[in-house]
Order: sequence, then structure tokens, then C-alpha cells
Amino acid sequence: MHNRHTLSVLVENKPGVLTRIAGMFARRAYNIHSLAVGPTDDPRLSRLTLVVGTEAVQLEQITKQLNKLVHVLKIVELDPEESVEREMQLIKVAADPVTRSQVIELADVFRAKIVDVAHDAITIEVAGSPAKLEAMAELLEPFGIRELVRSGTIALARGSRSITDGSKVRMQRVV
Repeated sequence: MHNRHTLSVLVENKPGVLTRIAGMFARRAYNIHSLAVGPTDDPRLSRLTLVVGTEAVQLEQITKQLNKLVHVLKIVELDPEESVEREMQLIKVAADPVTRSQVIELADVFRAKIVDVAHDAITIEVAGSPAKLEAMAELLEPFGIRELVRSGTIALARGSRSITDGSKVRMQRVV
């Protein structure tokens, strides 16, 4: 069984960086379970959150290969016990007049939002841990899931710790 590892990768916000990172994974036949990328508080930087399922030896190789890429500034593996992870899920569920109230009640239990209501379906938005999203989908399955989509995992270290260690990262490699 492979272990699940969440990597927070700080990169320069430049065209082609994501392509280079994805290419590195493809060339080495490493699988990415989840990938989310977005800007940071510094417009020159982006943060990638990568979730990979791999053994420790492969994780070390992945980290070494990522560090070789010129626009990668810093890589941190986030400890699940010392970080907060969230995903978002949109799930369209069959809901006729008889089952609609049950689906709405279930959404309320998960603190989810109803974002669209049609004659025969309800679309629900829910954010939380991957386990929460899986549990909700499992409970909605008997009603009939028409469509489901999940974002990639985003994560931050708990407390005051930061990938930039509380200061702005200079545009040079920080390893």
C-alpha cells in the first residue's frame, strides 16, 4: 500500500511552470492523485499543492527532481497532523418531490450548500476534508448521483508556520 503525501510547492508565477512539473511526473511515471495551483499573496509566486501516493524512496526522488526545476523555489511536505487540508465537491443528485427533502436534510448535516435546484435534481456544494466528501457521496449514492466533481486538495500548515517562514521569498531558489 502506498502512502499519501501532500507537498506544498512554491514556484515563480511564470508561463510553462506547471507544464514542466507535470512533464517531470509523466517522464518518471509518478502518479499525481491531486493537483491544485493558484496565486499567493505575492503576485510573483504561485503555490502548487500536490498529493502523491508513493513510498518514501520515490518521494525523495520526486522532491530532488522538483528541486532541479529552475522556477521551483521551495518544497515542503505537509504532515497530516500539523496541517489543514480541504477540497470542494459539486455533486448533482437525483431528487424528485418525494426524495428532495431527504437530500436537502443530508446536505444540511454536512453543512453543504444547495447551489442549483432543477425539477428532477439538486446540485450540492460541499467543502471539507477528503474523508468528509467521500462520506457525503457515499450517503447520497442511493438517491442516484448524476454527476460529481472534486477540486484538488489545498493545504496549509497549522499555526503560524508558513512555507515562506513569515517573510517574503526573494526570487531566488530557497531549498
